[in-house]
Amino acid sequence: MKSTGMVRKVDELGRIVLPIEIRKTMDIKVKDAIEIFTDDGRIILQKYHPACVFCNNADNIVFFNGKRICTDCLAQIKEQL
Repeated sequence: MKSTGMVRKVDELGRIVLPIEIRKTMDIKVKDAIEIFTDDGRIILQKYHPACVFCNNADNIVFFNGKRICTDCLAQIKEQL
């Protein structure tokens, strides 16, 4: 994990502002969905991609090594191993 050196306060409604530099680097646009994870006391924000990373299919999605993969692509990966 890389530190950006940026610190933001949580407002009265529980919101934080993502700095423009981070939004540009991560290609986060206004109205983009952000996924929220927790891990050992950390909060992880990630741009939400609901579809398969290989074929963009949004049906029958499973997680493989933290990535969304459809069952068809997963089957193809298994065949190649």
